[in-house]
Amino acid sequence: MLRAADAAADLAAAMRRGQALYLANCSLCHGATGDGVTTIYPPLAKSDWLAAHRSGAIRAIVAGLNEPITVNGRAFHGQMPPIMLDDAQAADVMTYIVNSWGNTGGRVIPENIAAVRATANFKTFEALKAAADFRPLPAAPEGFAVRELVRLPDFGVRLASDGRGGKFYILGQAGAVWRFDPASGNLKQIIWPKDYAGVKPGDFQTLGFTRDEQGRLWITVNQRVTADPLVMNECGIYRTTAFDEEGDPIAPKAWFQTSYPWGIGPYNHGLSDIRFGRDGLLYVSSGSRTDAGETGVFSHLGKMGEVDITAVMWRMDPKSAAPKIEIIARGIRNAYSFNWDGAGNLFTVSNGPDAHAPEEMDFIVPPRPGEQPRHHGFPYQMGDAPADTKWYQHTMVPPPPANPNYELPVLNLGPAGIMHGKPTSTFNAHTSPTGLTWLGAEWPASVRDGFLLARIGSFLMGPGPEEEHGFDVLHMKMERRADGRWTARTTNFLAPLGRPIDVHIAGPGKLYVLEYTRQTELRSRIGWLPGRILELTVKGAK
Repeated sequence: MLRAADAAADLAAAMRRGQALYLANCSLCHGATGDGVTTIYPPLAKSDWLAAHRSGAIRAIVAGLNEPITVNGRAFHGQMPPIMLDDAQAADVMTYIVNSWGNTGGRVIPENIAAVRATANFKTFEALKAAADFRPLPAAPEGFAVRELVRLPDFGVRLASDGRGGKFYILGQAGAVWRFDPASGNLKQIIWPKDYAGVKPGDFQTLGFTRDEQGRLWITVNQRVTADPLVMNECGIYRTTAFDEEGDPIAPKAWFQTSYPWGIGPYNHGLSDIRFGRDGLLYVSSGSRTDAGETGVFSHLGKMGEVDITAVMWRMDPKSAAPKIEIIARGIRNAYSFNWDGAGNLFTVSNGPDAHAPEEMDFIVPPRPGEQPRHHGFPYQMGDAPADTKWYQHTMVPPPPANPNYELPVLNLGPAGIMHGKPTSTFNAHTSPTGLTWLGAEWPASVRDGFLLARIGSFLMGPGPEEEHGFDVLHMKMERRADGRWTARTTNFLAPLGRPIDVHIAGPGKLYVLEYTRQTELRSRIGWLPGRILELTVKGAK
């Protein structure tokens, strides 16, 4: 035990070190004097939450904070990533904070930090640092230059902009929206989870994001709601209703809402991608509530497999005051993304089930008046083979209807993205296709008139090398055969990437690739931290 004089000297030294670390790592958000920013970053000065939750404050430093807290009577709903400090550094920062600005005082030691860190996802600072290190930039495709544009404080899932190279918007998975200005390098949060009327922070997910010609943002929302007798997914579409003093869209309000029984276990894919078609109508992907059509075992989760508005594509009138769902395609497991080619043909890309089935790209033909929407196979088949095929032995698949007539997916002719060295409908198992964008005639010959497709990479260890597929962006050159079926000549465009989740045309000759995390492969099993945005520019483009 230290003598009083030694303890005082130790505390003073810790305070000096802690102040320097605080100013370098914390003051940008919480202020040099711990005052925070009203409604955005909580104050540390005279903080009642800090006094009552010492371990929680340590945990925020070593593991981040993504849940609402109330400080001095005010609610805060932002997100804080882990801070890159080892145990001794974190102890010094905490010592400085709790002995400054009217807080309760005391010495925080490295052992206090280590004890809390041991309960987090990253058990040691070394594990956190390994996960936190951004990987080297991938080699630029021929004719392009690549650079890191911005590192994100949140897990980004979509990008939106006017496509002219100015400021753009990033949607986080839990409702946050960030504005980034490439010219100034300024990253600013403009929408918080608390801004969505009727949803509870931490209980909802945002997966779809687009911008209209008026500059408004449209966002798909899914919220798990415990109800009797069934847990429900209350889902809908929110639209911003105002602009702030800098011209950024704010104040999202519900434009459309509906609900259905929450999925079987983890398989509620919910509403995801949302885009405007050339016809001015709004298109929305509604993913499956099952893995493969199973009925499940828990009565409170609903044992009915898919319902009418899941595993389908919606079309809606954005001008309607009472919007209604029109189903334009069925049997699509989880189209995380969709887009149109230069001729207006609509394609979706879908994640496959836990079984080792190919993942699909489907050509969607909306029905004419009086027609039924076409069925694309799920859950009765994935790819171009039925469920009893050897590679798709899935005990949960229900019996198919009599005389099914499914629309076959795009046939991938390779050389990239195929299984077992053979043409595949459409991608390797477990590679999780995500962002899809079309490059028209104005792009270089090597990529023009083709799709770019991001693949976030596997979450499951496959039977062979499949687990290392994905973590890339593919280029797909589409061709239509005489029998009407589409094929794709597919090549690697950019890899390896940190689980890429969106590809966005930012302006003439300029692309943005959104990395969800920093992990570029599955095998290491490192943890999760927010990713970054990469910029690809055609050489010579201004």
